[in-house]
Amino acid sequence: MSEVRSQVSPESVAENGSEGGSGVGSEGGSERGSAVGAEGGSERPPEQRFGEFVAVRRHEAGHVAELVLDRPKAMNAVSTEMARSIAAACGALAADRSVRVTVVTSSNDRAFCVGADLKERNSFTDAELLRQRPTARAAYTGVLELPMPTIAAVHGFALGGGFELALSCDLIVADATAVVGLPEVSVGVIPGGGGTQLLPRRVGAARAAELVFTARRVEAAEARELGLVDELAGDARPAALALAARMAANSPVGLRAAKRALRLGQGLDLRAGLEVEDAAWRSVAFSGDRAEGVAAFNEKRKPEWPGE
Repeated sequence: MSEVRSQVSPESVAENGSEGGSGVGSEGGSERGSAVGAEGGSERPPEQRFGEFVAVRRHEAGHVAELVLDRPKAMNAVSTEMARSIAAACGALAADRSVRVTVVTSSNDRAFCVGADLKERNSFTDAELLRQRPTARAAYTGVLELPMPTIAAVHGFALGGGFELALSCDLIVADATAVVGLPEVSVGVIPGGGGTQLLPRRVGAARAAELVFTARRVEAAEARELGLVDELAGDARPAALALAARMAANSPVGLRAAKRALRLGQGLDLRAGLEVEDAAWRSVAFSGDRAEGVAAFNEKRKPEWPGE
């Protein structure tokens, strides 16, 4: 997990060390799998809790999952407990064939995620830090390895490990409040949640080196210009959910196979990449979704995807 010092303000450093409660309908620890209904009289999508600091909501008849980073009092600083919850939520989503797209959002109005919980890290011995490493990695690889398309909705600060969570998604939608960066070398470490590998794949080796070596923060307009984010919107969360809904209208089998081909083919030479594509094509060519898609096209109707 990437470590971030005072990336926002002195006040936020204190917040990042707090064990604040959840801001999405829970105070204190919630049991995994507990359902949450309407709050304050307003209807909300069904919600499932993964520990105290992560929630999953369902949209579009359950086909779009919203993975909510929900430790607002700490600006979503990722503690060991929160890392476990992110990994657990991703495991459940990966196993759910009804989910066609996942959107990662934040319950905090100032930050998507400011990286590791440095108050917790400061209490670790070297041995404890080493033991915690697999737990931290599991959170990032959990997002990275989700089999369906994923979108990060970045509002406010996405720094260090927070930006690495966004980079682990297929697309990043941000709004004008977004500030992104990988400032780890400024505190004597390196991006450890995938940043040194994912950022060059987005913006090229030289640009990634400049951003990592200078540890600078990048505001929304420049981030879009450099390709650090893919889309700027008036409000990141609704824009990302709308994009997810458009994706989710398509074949769930096709979406997962297309993601597999895109991910596995990245970095291969053309001949090897085409073999990856062919294998993905074969996995869908004789599926129920393919049969339904062709039939619906010829019958001029909306497909009803069997998802197999």
